[in-house]
Amino acid sequence: MLLNATNISKTLGLKQLFIDVTVSIEPGDRIGVIGPNGAGKSTLLKVLAGLMPPDSGQINMPPGLRAVYVPQDDTFDPGKSPREIVTASAMEAAGIHDVYEAEILADVLLGRAGFDQVHLDIEAARLSGGWRKRLAVARALGFAGGQPDLIMLDEPTNHLDLVGIRWLEELVNKSAGDASASAAIFVTHDRAFLESIATRIIEISPAYPGHMLSVYGNYTEFLRRKQEHLDSQAKIEQALAGQVRKDLDWLSRGPQGRQTKAKGRIDASYDRMAELEQIRARNQAAGRKGANLDFNASGRRTRKLLDAQGLSKSLGGKRLFAKLDVLLTPGECVGLLGPNGSGKTTLIRVLTGELEPDEGAIKLADPKPQVVLFSQYRESFDPETPLRTALSPGAEQVSFRGKSIHVAGWAKRFLFQEYQLDQPVKSLSGGELARIHIARIMLQPADVLVLDEPTNDLDIPTLEVLEEALEEFPGALVLVTHDRAMLDRLATSYVALDGKGGSGVYASLDQALNATVRKPEPIEKKQNMGGIKPKTAKKGLSYNEKREYEQIEDRIAEAEDRVAEAQRQLGLPEVIADHTRMAKACHELSEAQEVVTTLYARWEELEAKV
Repeated sequence: MLLNATNISKTLGLKQLFIDVTVSIEPGDRIGVIGPNGAGKSTLLKVLAGLMPPDSGQINMPPGLRAVYVPQDDTFDPGKSPREIVTASAMEAAGIHDVYEAEILADVLLGRAGFDQVHLDIEAARLSGGWRKRLAVARALGFAGGQPDLIMLDEPTNHLDLVGIRWLEELVNKSAGDASASAAIFVTHDRAFLESIATRIIEISPAYPGHMLSVYGNYTEFLRRKQEHLDSQAKIEQALAGQVRKDLDWLSRGPQGRQTKAKGRIDASYDRMAELEQIRARNQAAGRKGANLDFNASGRRTRKLLDAQGLSKSLGGKRLFAKLDVLLTPGECVGLLGPNGSGKTTLIRVLTGELEPDEGAIKLADPKPQVVLFSQYRESFDPETPLRTALSPGAEQVSFRGKSIHVAGWAKRFLFQEYQLDQPVKSLSGGELARIHIARIMLQPADVLVLDEPTNDLDIPTLEVLEEALEEFPGALVLVTHDRAMLDRLATSYVALDGKGGSGVYASLDQALNATVRKPEPIEKKQNMGGIKPKTAKKGLSYNEKREYEQIEDRIAEAEDRVAEAQRQLGLPEVIADHTRMAKACHELSEAQEVVTTLYARWEELEAKV
């Protein structure tokens, strides 16, 4: 056993988060922790990690256990590069005193995280959110010398794109697989992530005794067992209610109507009443609905709302997409996929008219359709703005579907309490702020809803309600999200950007995902995805250069295969344990990466002549 927490309880302020919870973690476990926002998931993880003491109970770990913790939000020393950060972690906690050895381990771990040689030495502050998350995981692995016994991750899929989430799944499955001596426990709202890797799921919620339900299996199995538990709990409430009615009738008869020696029966009656009160509260919590979401459609019947043909766009000399066709019609949902920085937000800005395409045209229905945007760069509020003002600027009423609703009633739809109305928004959680933004866009009638990462900070109950509301929206949807469960439920087609200028339209999520994770290749080959005719070499190339240009794609693919094999070798436990073999493998990886860099530079030279 790697960790055993017995009868732990925790209260924050006046809120009891969990009571007498017992959690054991065995080698090979991959435990997902879920629950509504504010239920205590992150607190439980911090308690298990030893970062926060429990109010009661005990936590036991074997001596020398290599446990690492990755928080939701990471901070790095200013001015430091990824290599310096991971090297420092290896020297600080893993007991590696040789700088060269620590740097080799850092390169190995960063290579596993997807960093190439170019980005090992840039300042970490320049990295995107997704790459900062990868760096945080690599740093945590460095603390354990690359081989942790227990990995603890708080919202690990936050900021990761779909390619990054796949990488994380592979890492956790490999580091804490069924045959591994390691284990992982993670807090997440990502249902597809849970379905893919969880071997056990714990839900923290006041709907359960002790505020916790633990089920062995993936997310599908958890949902089945959860429903069985709640059905059983409801039947117990009914049976208890019937018994309590009999108890109350017996107690109401007075002393003359009771048998002698009734003290034990009286005590049992009051115990049943207390038990009924507790189980009724749990069932009420289980039946509590999420936010009441209902997007406001304009009601127009136009068949083609937006017809974009041949769209191309470059920014800063980098091609984002080319010759791309997008059609938006009522009832359709286009899922927009691509790695971070691939141009998804730029494509949205082109479709909404904020940016002009370099090539192509967009034909809009007449009259012009009403487009409502939910941006990942959400509208910021003054931290001191009261909740009531954020929900209803300048008035005590909002107008929704032609009806006037008081701000208190409007707030209640989004799970806010009346006492919160005068609290500043700075006191709200990320999930609560997300609900404010959803409330504001619900007030705007729309033909087209464009949702750029709407799931950030939302818990699973709110995600499910959001999906239902979007499913019922009669207009067109453009959806950018890393939530694969939402995409799988809502999207009717997919536009995929590969981050290197390639783009295409796909019918299934798997096809689109595969298009975004394939090996880098010359841009012109990628353009074939959209039915685009490849360019032919122009007269600027000599005969030998034409032959080289035709072959360079295959040479790059072969070189990248060698890089992948070198990275695989570096991940083998027997290589990591042997410093000589690790140094040799690291040198081979460096040489292979240098060949790839040289080939790409040569390809750019040839491309400039085409």
